[in-house]
Amino acid sequence: MQAKSRPKRRPRRTRRIRDILKSGARRRFRGHPVATIAYYGPDDKLATKVAVGILEENDQLVALRRWYSEEQDIRFDQGVNQQILEFIQKHEAQSVAMPDRIIGCAHEEGIDYPEGEVCPQCPFWANRDRWTGEVIR
Repeated sequence: MQAKSRPKRRPRRTRRIRDILKSGARRRFRGHPVATIAYYGPDDKLATKVAVGILEENDQLVALRRWYSEEQDIRFDQGVNQQILEFIQKHEAQSVAMPDRIIGCAHEEGIDYPEGEVCPQCPFWANRDRWTGEVIR
């Protein structure tokens, strides 16, 4: 009888940092500043970009930082998750807002492709609602 192979587990530290970020997002609003964490990618399965913004009480963006990864899903990159946590702590964020999904293409309209058009590199998002993932046309 052949033994079943167990699925590979992510290193404990990587899971721990991601759990800290996710648990911060699950808590109720605890005040300002608010850290927003958003993941982007070519489809709804692979995140290649994460953007973290810090908002003050008047919803003014006071800091924004982006990280990119072409080699792996950035959500599980231990180094990036540690940097995100340090960025949030540095700005003394009291609350964290983070959608539970990848919310769109990693390319920026008007920068990586013309305004009003769809990203030619990410056809998955062309006719999709980025918040629900549902096809809209």
